[in-house]
Amino acid sequence: MSNDPLLQPFQLKHLTLRNRVMTTSHEPAYPEDGMPKERYIAYHAERAKAGVALTMTAGSAVVSRDSPPSFNNVLAYKDEVVPWIRQLTDACHAYGCAVMIQLTHLGRRTGWNKGDWLPSISSGPHREPAHRAFAKIVEDWDIARVIANFADAAERMKQGGMDGIEIEAYGHLIDQFWSPLTNALDGPYGAFSLETRMRFGLDIIDAVRERVGPDFIVGIRYTADEAAKGGITPEVGLEMAQVLKATGKIDFFNVIRGRVHSDPALTDVIPLQGMASAPHLDFAGAVRAATGLPTFHAARIPDVATARHAISAGLLDMVGMTRAHMADPHIVRKVMEGREDDIRPCVGATYCLDRIYQGGEALCIHNAATGRELQMPQVISPAETRRKIVVVGAGPGGLEAARVCAERGHDVTVFEAADQPGGQIRLTAQSPRKREMIGIIDWRMAQCAARNVRFQFNTYAEAADVTALAPDVAIIATGGLPNLELFETCGEAAHVISTWDILSGDVKPAGRVLIYDESGDNPGLQAAEMAAEVGANVEVMTPDRSIAPEVMGMNLTPYLRNLQKFGVRLTVAERLLGVVRDGNQLAATIGTDYSDFTKVQHYDQVVVNYGTRPLDDLYFDLRDGSSNGGQLDHDAFIAGGPQALRVNPDGAYQLFRIGDAVSSRNTHAAIYDALRLCHVM
Repeated sequence: MSNDPLLQPFQLKHLTLRNRVMTTSHEPAYPEDGMPKERYIAYHAERAKAGVALTMTAGSAVVSRDSPPSFNNVLAYKDEVVPWIRQLTDACHAYGCAVMIQLTHLGRRTGWNKGDWLPSISSGPHREPAHRAFAKIVEDWDIARVIANFADAAERMKQGGMDGIEIEAYGHLIDQFWSPLTNALDGPYGAFSLETRMRFGLDIIDAVRERVGPDFIVGIRYTADEAAKGGITPEVGLEMAQVLKATGKIDFFNVIRGRVHSDPALTDVIPLQGMASAPHLDFAGAVRAATGLPTFHAARIPDVATARHAISAGLLDMVGMTRAHMADPHIVRKVMEGREDDIRPCVGATYCLDRIYQGGEALCIHNAATGRELQMPQVISPAETRRKIVVVGAGPGGLEAARVCAERGHDVTVFEAADQPGGQIRLTAQSPRKREMIGIIDWRMAQCAARNVRFQFNTYAEAADVTALAPDVAIIATGGLPNLELFETCGEAAHVISTWDILSGDVKPAGRVLIYDESGDNPGLQAAEMAAEVGANVEVMTPDRSIAPEVMGMNLTPYLRNLQKFGVRLTVAERLLGVVRDGNQLAATIGTDYSDFTKVQHYDQVVVNYGTRPLDDLYFDLRDGSSNGGQLDHDAFIAGGPQALRVNPDGAYQLFRIGDAVSSRNTHAAIYDALRLCHVM
């Protein structure tokens, strides 16, 4: 038996949890037709296999038809969910992992123009800013119906073999009753007192407990402090905890602090890179100390040291490491094996959650196997035949290719033109609040070092350098260079600089600066932030109808907080058409896609963010000597199968290019290119 606090078992009612690590309820948006099918099961089973004690599924499973999925949620109101839940629980139980599910009615935290086109319902008239739907104010028959729906759904989960359920009471309908900010009702469920506000949730708990019996585990996730004027205060939150405990029907608390009604509020509840780690941990510990009930919590607990402290200090009984397990599902196994330094770090990029809230599926920015467990391996298997691999470029894609090939047992050499690895991530990490991004590079460099990958830095590789090593495979991961062209015009814009110039520090921003953001991704806003911080008068302009649509809500929050603090002007729906010198200034001609309107404005600097152009000369120099002519078998690539095209019998090597050397995309795309190409190489 280990002495590690994280590896101690925990007794929750009749259920023995094998250690203190869990993944809290979250919706990766993998269901199909509202059911947790093969992909969903494989995702949770991978983490169960790797040692997590409790996987809390769904975020959340919806109990009513007028709670249509906001994030491709599991539909707990359908009887057909039961056999799929059974398959999910069986798959996790087979590895000794307990499984629970979170049940909810979203209330106003959804829309009306989806699913069955029923109006959303809530306890007040105001729409939630994040989901923009004005809800119908609940009637008494709605209340009775939803209470019954919760009980029905809980029974289905018990029939499906779940070890317990967690009732979701923060941000969703129950919390909308509980919060003074969102309850505008009269009558027995009205806003008059804590007792009347809590009655709806307590009635749900009563109905659920009556349906599932005394032995089934029932917990609740609730906000014990809304951290908002007029909302639930810490004192009220602790009083609520005592009321819930006094029912005798709640087996655990999962404590939240804050609100989730808007992107900024959500970002404070679930902090991302550059924000404090575990900011609500001590508060969760205070709830545990005041109530004595088993207490769970998760909010940016990204590393084993913080998780271990949460348990050893008696702040939590079970510690949630949810995003961390998206980055590395094998955390617990590596702790058990004394390999903590081998854990792939969560860098707090929150690409996972931002994609969900944008209507996509959860993906980790630098673990491309997460969510793709049916096609991509989380653990690389050795190859039958050792091959010689040359990778050109030590950015995230090139390093992933080198890592995976080395894990396969191949002989790997990496050429890099710069004096250190990282590519564009090294530029990103120049901003203090984005420094954690370098963990993507540092982890891969450590993995490569452990597998004897050879690096040649300060080497601008040419074709002869590659062929001199007589490789079996050459992988071009040279990335791209800033694109300074303006949309559908000939040649580069005159007198402009790139965001790279600002991020690298090669050009010091000064005076009136225009950041012209055609791409709508991070470099534009990051350059604007850096320019504003040193005193420049900054305007961010985009031809799009919104600022930085590729950045997405949670990551947009810290940018906007900083840009607004410095008075940065945000201009939408205007297009840069050209730049000429006018004395000591630059005269920018500006138009719009919506009309023939144009104007001229003057700036001291014009900075263009329009993606990258592939740095692909080496690829084309090597193509004729390759056996595949540089071709990629798309069917095999998509299926995760080996590349076997041979169009040139005289070719001496296979040749591939990945990441921005193909086209301007993002870090995840480059890493995914490398993984699916190399894991079968």
